[in-house]
Amino acid sequence: KKYMAVFGGVVPASNPRLAAVVISDEPSDGAYYGGEVAAPVFASVMSGALRLLAVPPDDLHAADDPRMEQYRTEYDVKQALLALGHEVRVVGVYDDLAPVRKTIEEWKPHIAFNLAEDFAGVSAFDYYMVSYLAMMKIPYTGCNPRGLLLARDKALSKKLLAYHRIAVPEFAVFPYGRPVRPPRSLRYPVIVKSLTEEGSVGIAQASYVENAEQLRERVTLIHEKFQGDAIAEQYIDGRELYVTIL
Repeated sequence: KKYMAVFGGVVPASNPRLAAVVISDEPSDGAYYGGEVAAPVFASVMSGALRLLAVPPDDLHAADDPRMEQYRTEYDVKQALLALGHEVRVVGVYDDLAPVRKTIEEWKPHIAFNLAEDFAGVSAFDYYMVSYLAMMKIPYTGCNPRGLLLARDKALSKKLLAYHRIAVPEFAVFPYGRPVRPPRSLRYPVIVKSLTEEGSVGIAQASYVENAEQLRERVTLIHEKFQGDAIAEQYIDGRELYVTIL
């Protein structure tokens, strides 16, 4: 006899975002029911898709759930709003804004809590989401598009601050695709990082460099890893403080 194992479904069940059907033709190992053969594949694929879209699964509740680390921010925001009596709908976005438009038109939210950190996997495009919300006239949390765009470029933001006579660390930018030539005026030690990435992405112990040779090695690594420009900033010893402004 020949068998075909089939399993289909939508996720998350509370607010379907994705649908898929898994078909296994002539499964082996003696199992042939859809729930035994195709369902585990469906669960694995959809779990990865939800992680990509940053949509917490419906069954995510326990603090010690190993999946919590992936969705911590989204889960905490959702639970806090629910506890305050608000209705919440989580909309995951990767490279298509259609789900956002559909939610705005059908659900008519009062405000959008923007937790997007990139678009289509590119962190420098995070302002796209905010720009779209602004065009749709939906109030949102966080910085406006221009602020996100200016703050993303570490060199540009320092130049703006320096223009207004606010002290900033000395720095040098190393464009991607060009030879790495450390300027003689650069004072060591320095911290080498991506010009546009945020959240300490790409920063390690080796980011702290004390001479031109170490600088070339680290800048080359940043170029290869992020396919973009690198920046070397003057190292300033002391505490680092984050200040939120409302």
